[in-house]
Amino acid sequence: MIRIDELYYNTFLPGLQQKSQHGLHWFDPFGSVKFEDLCSLPAVPWHDQSVRYLFWDQEPLHRETVDQTLTQFKKMFNGTHHLITSESNSDMVDYACNTYNFIPHYYFFHGWAALDWYRGYNRSFLMRPPEQRAIARTFIAPNRIIAGQRQHRLLMLYHMFKLGMNNNHISCPAVCPAENISIQAAVEPLISLYPDIRTVFNQQPLPRNFEGETGHPMHSNRLSLFEPCAESLLYVVTETVATGRRLHLTEKTFKPICLRMPFFIVGTAGSLRYLRSYGFQTFGDFWDESYDDETNDFKRIEKIAAVLQELNIMPVSQKQQLFNSMIDILNYNYNHFYNGDFEQLLWTELQSMIDAF
Repeated sequence: MIRIDELYYNTFLPGLQQKSQHGLHWFDPFGSVKFEDLCSLPAVPWHDQSVRYLFWDQEPLHRETVDQTLTQFKKMFNGTHHLITSESNSDMVDYACNTYNFIPHYYFFHGWAALDWYRGYNRSFLMRPPEQRAIARTFIAPNRIIAGQRQHRLLMLYHMFKLGMNNNHISCPAVCPAENISIQAAVEPLISLYPDIRTVFNQQPLPRNFEGETGHPMHSNRLSLFEPCAESLLYVVTETVATGRRLHLTEKTFKPICLRMPFFIVGTAGSLRYLRSYGFQTFGDFWDESYDDETNDFKRIEKIAAVLQELNIMPVSQKQQLFNSMIDILNYNYNHFYNGDFEQLLWTELQSMIDAF
């Protein structure tokens, strides 16, 4: 097990220190991609023959932050530059490497983060076993940051509300905690595509919080919401990234796996296929997962909403029967995560990346 907060010091740095004039760079605090938050070992610039490894693995790449940070990085450090990310088949990684002359590398950082953050929950009694659950709702859909680069969450919420799926466990702030703008302001760029989007949100009593919560605090590094999850047929994962050509999943995708729940992933095209490449199973035998192949970002969310609506109008007894029929897959994914098979795949992948340095 890799301790994710010691990853750079314990896993990557010892190997690079054995090589002459090799430097390691990463961002701290967690989630930052600002140049001023760059950690560098060793800290001093070298001459043009140095080799630098920049770990941009905690967050996805976006054009604005890539340009700001890599421009400053190139001014500070000469030599050969390597960019290590946690996204593959990515137009943004291609742009960053081609524009700033970096050599790309990939490993699944967020898989390691999930293994570390969610360890031990398989030895707890916080979540009822699947066989003991009484399904009363169709889904749970936690949402916290809903503007800026997370605008796809607004779209998913819009379709949920418009299609009358308000009877489910859905959280939605009145003001985006990251962008500090209201829902009404956040939907402005979407009005040309969905003219009624402001009206739909104005009809909702916001903020929407889960029972017993006064807000929806950040829970990236732990599991929570056990009671609403236990009565929900499935978990709607609104991922960090859901637009453009890239594969980028985070610890969010592993929450339903650790809670032994079926799931939809509101992410980029191919997200389910990407997850299956790490040995997990999805639910195409039980509902339509063709949304995963839809490359139009807006249509993909519409397809997800349509399938959710089909499930939402089912009688509760039918939802219970459907859930019971998926228990073998839920247990398989849970065991794949906790019993070491997933970790071994990640370790093989990580070693291959290091060998390529």
